[in-house]
Amino acid sequence: METGTSFITLMKAWEPIQKSPDVKGGAGYSSETPIFRDVLHNVVGQVYSTQRDVEKKQYLLATGQLDDAHSLPIAEAKAALSLEVMISLRNKAMESYSELMKMNV
Repeated sequence: METGTSFITLMKAWEPIQKSPDVKGGAGYSSETPIFRDVLHNVVGQVYSTQRDVEKKQYLLATGQLDDAHSLPIAEAKAALSLEVMISLRNKAMESYSELMKMNV
């Protein structure tokens, strides 16, 4: 058996957090690194867009303009799943906040 290191991926060193001139009073972050605020903002936007898609497809179905009726249940499932993801993120955020409030400083 050949012992090569091709299957081992080395860890990348962490880069220090730098102060960003566009962020006042807080630790800066790279625009490439998503922070929780950006992730939450994207999830909320996804929930809104999937709900708009469902409403549009419902309207088209009601007016007889929807050619493929199977796309409505698919859109409804996507909207329900995106809402569940947002709710689970909210719950995790609330749990984390509660744990932080319990810590002694």
